[in-house]
Amino acid sequence: MRLHHSDRDRRRQVRHRRLRKKVIGSAQKPRLCVSRSHKHLYAQLVDDWAGRTLLGCSTQDERLQSLHSRGNVAAAESLGKLIAQDALKAGILNVVFDRGGYVYHGRVKAFADAIRSGGLKV
Repeated sequence: MRLHHSDRDRRRQVRHRRLRKKVIGSAQKPRLCVSRSHKHLYAQLVDDWAGRTLLGCSTQDERLQSLHSRGNVAAAESLGKLIAQDALKAGILNVVFDRGGYVYHGRVKAFADAIRSGGLKV
């Protein structure tokens, strides 16, 4: 039996709420949250104590214009490397990974692996 899209999204939101009870970002160790759509992947570094976004990037960024498809694993890897570079330039070395309730598989896993290979400690 396949779940309807709204049921799948509701279950993802429940997982995300459960995960957010434990994952909290600070200025020294911000929360790296990832969000996906069918066409794109979005990521941002958030300081939850101050309530502000420190850094944000997506596959729609002009630095990733050379990608043919921006919703696949290769695009997720490119985005991971890009946000790792930007974070290191901003002096951020450690992050807490917030997978947003998504299964740690495919694009989300490729993104996390690219962040680690880019030099950030997750």
